[in-house]
Amino acid sequence: MNWQPDSWRTFPILQVPEYPDQGVLNNVEQKLAEKPPLVFAGEVQNLRSQLGHVANGQGFLLQGGDCAESFAEFSADMIRDNFRVFLQMAVVLTFGASMPVVKIGRMAGQFAKPRSSDIEKVGDIELPSYRGDMINGIDFEAKDRIPDPKRLLRVYEQSASTLNLLRAFAQGGMADLTAVHDWTADFISDREEARRYAEIAERIDECLSFMRACGVTSQTTRALAETDFFTSHESLLLNYEEALTRQDTITDEKGWFATSAHMVWIGDRTRQLDGAHVEYMKGISNPIGLKCGPSLDPDDLLRLIDKLNPENTAGRLTLIARMGAAFVREKLTPLLKAVERQGSSVVWCCDPMHGNTVKASSGYKTRRVDDIFREVQGFFDAHDEVGTYPGGLHFEMTGKNVTECVGGIIEVTEEKLGDRYHTHCDPRLNAGQALELAFLIADLLKRRRDQSSRFQRAG
Repeated sequence: MNWQPDSWRTFPILQVPEYPDQGVLNNVEQKLAEKPPLVFAGEVQNLRSQLGHVANGQGFLLQGGDCAESFAEFSADMIRDNFRVFLQMAVVLTFGASMPVVKIGRMAGQFAKPRSSDIEKVGDIELPSYRGDMINGIDFEAKDRIPDPKRLLRVYEQSASTLNLLRAFAQGGMADLTAVHDWTADFISDREEARRYAEIAERIDECLSFMRACGVTSQTTRALAETDFFTSHESLLLNYEEALTRQDTITDEKGWFATSAHMVWIGDRTRQLDGAHVEYMKGISNPIGLKCGPSLDPDDLLRLIDKLNPENTAGRLTLIARMGAAFVREKLTPLLKAVERQGSSVVWCCDPMHGNTVKASSGYKTRRVDDIFREVQGFFDAHDEVGTYPGGLHFEMTGKNVTECVGGIIEVTEEKLGDRYHTHCDPRLNAGQALELAFLIADLLKRRRDQSSRFQRAG
């Protein structure tokens, strides 16, 4: 294959900015190309191996994080709180599914967002749409909406800092199972879901006490004290990705790797078979994702799979379904059947967020927790019908006590949306709503496991 990191430049491309000064852009791209990689080939290969187990029904993918990271909200506390929610959800899912949970954050690179319109209008004023801090500013001022390539350098620096802290959390003691009681956010400590979580934590304590008596502790066993945590983002700005694409010179694979994240994905708006984003993705060795919306035709999906994973490698390709609660059974089932007939090895992941965005009467963009839950249920039901494996969840959340999605155990109402509506783009689940979602999925996985056990005993 005569693929190179810049091969995408000769293909049609959507959802990218037009920079006013090409010279400044070229200079920024050159500086990025001289930067150290953010992730390494060995880490990427480890993730691909773990996702291979998920594709074979031997694990579950938990992928989530901010809708769009911002420069303004960047802080150690924010990263800590988001990581803590991951730990809680992973514990709940591990108990429900009795299998490993692969944790991937929408972090350390998720700074750009595709938009349905190039123009935003407020009153009689029209300006270019805000496309994420990677491209322009959120303030509704003409000067802020001009794409600025220097923002790419700031994205790199913030991503590097975020990754450093995530590695410290994952390997420096925060993920130690002996600290399982400390992972609950204060603002949900008196809720029913927190009590259910406390019951799981007590069971973990009992197991750890037994293991200590046998000489197995977090000091002697890495798996009790540390966890693997990976990063991902939508690969929207391919000039940024190209600058951070490096050829591996250490491992035996010797392929090209996107070193901006362990996993990158193609959005529903940029999945054209002859487009630049598909062209770039086909050449890198990372695990990649493909968003699958309600307009995706089964035959087109099969052609995309052939192009993105021609060797049918388990763990290479994750299909992220985002259909909407009202259409998930109708739209997802034909895709599942087509992929199953072709024998493609993929991870099927549910994104119950992006197909369920509505505008509240108060004017805020929101998502209803009930709709999110209904899409997850429909995702599992469709897999039950076809006989395939529902392998993951892709969601948007924050560890902060925001009021952006309506419903949940904390009863966010439309009238309360303005209390703590902090997102720079789409509404996110808060920690309580995310934990509630984890319990729903754990119950669904446990039901499937119990049904499978009964079937095996009957056989």
